[in-house]
Amino acid sequence: MTQAIDLLAPLTHTLDAKAFSTDPGEIGPHARDWRGQIAGSAPVLFKPSTLEEVKRIVTYCNERSIALLPQGGNTGLVGGSTPQGEALISLKRMNRITKLDPENDSITVEAGTILTTVQEAAAEAGRLFPLSLGSEGSAMIGGLISTNAGGVHVLRYGMMRDLVLGLEVVLPDGRVICDLAGLRKNNTGYDLKQLFIGAEGTLGVITAATLKLFARPASRAVAIAAVDSPSAAVSLLSLVKERTGGSVAAFELMAKSAIDFALEHVPDLRQPLADPTPWSVLVEVTSGERDRAEVLMESALEAAFEAGLVRDGAIAQSQAQAEEFWRLRESIPEGEKAHGKAAKHDVSVPVSQMAAFMEEATSRAEALVEGSMVVAFGHVGDGNVHFNLARRQAGAGQDFLERARPATKLIYDLVDKYGGSISAEHGIGILKQAELAARKPVEVALMREIKRAIDPNGIMNPRVLLPAD
Repeated sequence: MTQAIDLLAPLTHTLDAKAFSTDPGEIGPHARDWRGQIAGSAPVLFKPSTLEEVKRIVTYCNERSIALLPQGGNTGLVGGSTPQGEALISLKRMNRITKLDPENDSITVEAGTILTTVQEAAAEAGRLFPLSLGSEGSAMIGGLISTNAGGVHVLRYGMMRDLVLGLEVVLPDGRVICDLAGLRKNNTGYDLKQLFIGAEGTLGVITAATLKLFARPASRAVAIAAVDSPSAAVSLLSLVKERTGGSVAAFELMAKSAIDFALEHVPDLRQPLADPTPWSVLVEVTSGERDRAEVLMESALEAAFEAGLVRDGAIAQSQAQAEEFWRLRESIPEGEKAHGKAAKHDVSVPVSQMAAFMEEATSRAEALVEGSMVVAFGHVGDGNVHFNLARRQAGAGQDFLERARPATKLIYDLVDKYGGSISAEHGIGILKQAELAARKPVEVALMREIKRAIDPNGIMNPRVLLPAD
């Protein structure tokens, strides 16, 4: 570590004192992952505040083949932002909103801008930035782009990939791609920005982005409904889509076990249903017409009761109650974490295959790992389920994760069988590299060629996404 610091000394001597730190106390929180399962180290934490400083840092590291790990809010779930000796570069000081253009429905921000800051700025301008997820109070735009974040409104608005109009990126050799005009039509060859979205920091450092904004809904309705099975939930999704004319903004499936974990471990939550069933769904409907969303929701749930798809239901009667319903859903990961370690699988399958996948995967995984239970929840409206395997008894540790490894392979094999993906929204990081290489060898080979072309010295987040040759 001392040698690495000495190698970086000529660079740090040219930077403002606020632009870097070698203090272990400051670096420490950046060197642990959110789940608390991976710990690392870094010789230095770079904290540039300008594009020129980023260029200087990246160019210096590239010329000396010093590995560099870009880090956002450090809320990733696959180990991709935890350093193991690389120099860290955090864009947290680059957090300015540089342009808000309501007429173009766009906002341009620096990469260190917190997601809630973007949401609030859009709202003040009478617009909506629709990306919403549990870590939105700390997740940064650059990290969200680098991991192609999803969240709860993908069904209506798409992934982060669909919300980016343009990027500013510092390449490993110090050159800059800058396309922040906010154009929706630009047919001039390869759409290069897409290379960096979901690349997990392996191709360059994202320094700014122009993002899409949308008209704010005039009305919003949120409901929780009790259903008997994932099959009933998928049928309910189809019914609600039909009854609302495609106005479904979110459709979240929650197993009773997942809700129970949240209720047990997270303060100030309550179960809104009098008679919970094994599964519940949270539905959000929005409309451009005032009070229309409530009418659409009531009509859809009435039809669902008549069809026997719903056993119980509750429609939020206020904004506060709607947020209470959403807090129950968003508290599931915290409740699950408090219960103990679990083998986590962020997977997707076609919505039409969701029920069959979950039924087969649940029965086979629980049979394979004695004393286990599936805890499933997620964005079933877009085919994404967090299909986790936990120990029934609380307090599971690393030993349970080791016992659950065969179940992970089984689950991923079933994802392949049903035409899905082993990573729906969390990315690959270091946890899924081997699985990716085994299941997509041609794609991985092509990604390696792209990596070598853009980053021939291999300095950008070198341990992540692509396994070593």
